[in-house]
Amino acid sequence: MEISQTRCIGCGNCTYVCPMGAIFIDPETRKARINDDACVECYACYNGLSREVLPPKTARLARRLSKKLLLRFDPDPDICPTSAFEPDDLAWPRIVRRAFSDPRVPHESTGIVGRGTEEVKTNDVSGRIGIGQVGFTVEFGRPGVGARFSEIQVMSRALARIGVAFEPKNPVTTLMSDVATGDIREDILNEKVMSAILEIKVEVARTEEIVRAVWEVEKQLDTIIVLGVGARCDENGDENVVAPILERLGYKLHRAKTNLGLGHKTLRLIAPEEFERPPLAAALS
Repeated sequence: MEISQTRCIGCGNCTYVCPMGAIFIDPETRKARINDDACVECYACYNGLSREVLPPKTARLARRLSKKLLLRFDPDPDICPTSAFEPDDLAWPRIVRRAFSDPRVPHESTGIVGRGTEEVKTNDVSGRIGIGQVGFTVEFGRPGVGARFSEIQVMSRALARIGVAFEPKNPVTTLMSDVATGDIREDILNEKVMSAILEIKVEVARTEEIVRAVWEVEKQLDTIIVLGVGARCDENGDENVVAPILERLGYKLHRAKTNLGLGHKTLRLIAPEEFERPPLAAALS
């Protein structure tokens, strides 16, 4: 994203919209600029502000006159009064930033928008996590913080060393140069995104091992790490296998989601012989 220096009048409205704090008012020119390194191409500035087309010279003159008269001439805080934002034609590897940071943009590798994964939250439909297995999502970054692929690679390499398999449909996995080692393509290692997710699944017996491995690696990273856990429920809709392990490790658990399968109950009542009971899934946090 670029800000036209001929159209910008330095109102500063856009500085409050950027979730990464990448927009600032240049003290020399008194116009808004974007820190390209901090920008994750989320387009929150371009899409979050209404755009008017006031002539820049007129708007600047009105501001100067108002200042001399000790009056304020500031546009509404949700408006770019001169439509100064100019989206770039993003090329590789920078385009990766937008794919992970703008929730409306689909990943070319998966066809899914946002961070590009259904995760384990749709396990009732996908059956990704089987009986005796546990799924983990390791999320990197948050608005205001973000994460670089070099940081994600530290985690993916550590997990690969202990013999875990990465979810092939995950967009981070598709960007690995070597899935067996967790290596990510060198040309995107310095790219920054608002957030991204690694996904793995292991046998339940390895739950504590994985949690402790994530704990160890996150100490080395200058970003936020959020660990999500998904497990299969029993026939009564309870999860009493993985939860005790997490509680022993110090987590206070609250069930985030329980998925039954869209329309499953109704369909079974209509034609029970045509449908098998799908697996229940509990997401613990």
